[in-house]
Amino acid sequence: MPIEILMPALSPTMEEGTLTKWLVKEGDNVNSGDVLAEIETDKATMEIEAVEEGTLGKILVSEGSEGVKVNAPIAILLEDGEDKSALDTYVAGGGERVPVGGGSEGEAELQMEIQSQRKGQRIKASPLAKRLAKEKGLDLSAITGSGPNGRIVKVDIERAKVSPKIQTMPMQAPAPVALTSEIGMLRGGGAEYLDKLGIPAGTYDLEPLNGMRRVIAKRLTESARDVPAFPLNVDLEIDALLTMRKELNAQTLEGVKISVNDMLIRACALALKQVPEANASFTPDGIAFHHHADVAVAVAIDGGLITPIIRESENKGLSIISIEMKDLASRARERKLKPEEFQGGTFSISNLGMMGIDSFQSILNQPQGMILSVGAGAPRPVVRDGELTIATMMTVTLTCDHRVVDGAIGAKWLQVFKRLIEAPVTMLL
Repeated sequence: MPIEILMPALSPTMEEGTLTKWLVKEGDNVNSGDVLAEIETDKATMEIEAVEEGTLGKILVSEGSEGVKVNAPIAILLEDGEDKSALDTYVAGGGERVPVGGGSEGEAELQMEIQSQRKGQRIKASPLAKRLAKEKGLDLSAITGSGPNGRIVKVDIERAKVSPKIQTMPMQAPAPVALTSEIGMLRGGGAEYLDKLGIPAGTYDLEPLNGMRRVIAKRLTESARDVPAFPLNVDLEIDALLTMRKELNAQTLEGVKISVNDMLIRACALALKQVPEANASFTPDGIAFHHHADVAVAVAIDGGLITPIIRESENKGLSIISIEMKDLASRARERKLKPEEFQGGTFSISNLGMMGIDSFQSILNQPQGMILSVGAGAPRPVVRDGELTIATMMTVTLTCDHRVVDGAIGAKWLQVFKRLIEAPVTMLL
């Protein structure tokens, strides 16, 4: 029976993607694990692998196709012993077309009922899965498949080997979340929307939203609407930080250059460990307190923004953070990050200081409880010991989810962070 290859959900926010390139062609033999195609999601360009064995019988979605919905069939795989004639009696969804001639409507309904009964009795499994199940003495009817249309594949058999009672559930794409009315109008008819606002056609160029920009619009609109956020501001004196950075870079390995951003990541991670109640996320069932400081850093790329994550930042030195951040930022701009490299952080940093921005407030990246906005460091007049002097100052703004982080907790975290930045040697202890 032909097997559908479906558009996978490669990230929790993915609803559709672009099939940028096929790496196999019709007639090619395909083994489990073979790379089939490249898919551009809202955040990255990724490869999809085969979970079945067979021959690629038909490509349904051509290269360059945009807006391909998650779980839509993109190709048909033929099992061993099948040829293209099997496609003549195949319909999307995994059923078999039952020929209905010139008979009555009742006869057609009867044939459809017979088809449904047969389909209900059939256990869908790949030839390899069947063979492995037979070798291991496993009952296929007791295993739930994770392949297309609930088909049992090799990985299901391997998991059943560990514990035959454990069944794998088919992967489902996240339910689409409706956009707000204004974003929906822009998506469905930007010209009409602008016309209603009194902006005449011909006075602008309308560029359609790409997948990333749509997701950004949706997620940030939801965050601004649903999260009771509040900001906390503090000024930091960073002369000691800049001096230590200069000294460290004179002694680090060749090719390693520690940035102010690297030191901010380290300070944020240590502050999150010292104030663990701030390293938290709101959920409908309770507050999740995270074991590690997984710090996400906003990186601007063509068409939008992405937040690669330094995992367990509290356990990494400045040189390791610098190396990892440089690699992540480079691959982010090339759209080569894996989902686990930009999903699931516990805290975020957005730094616009290098662009000359003095201070700003970021929108929370749900479900994280806090995000730090970093402004530019610049000489300012300050009063020290009753005397007016000049120091290099930097303003940061901490945006907090009030459901998780109260004002006192946010202020406590900022006090620890300020101490680490203004006495940076404490980061090395």
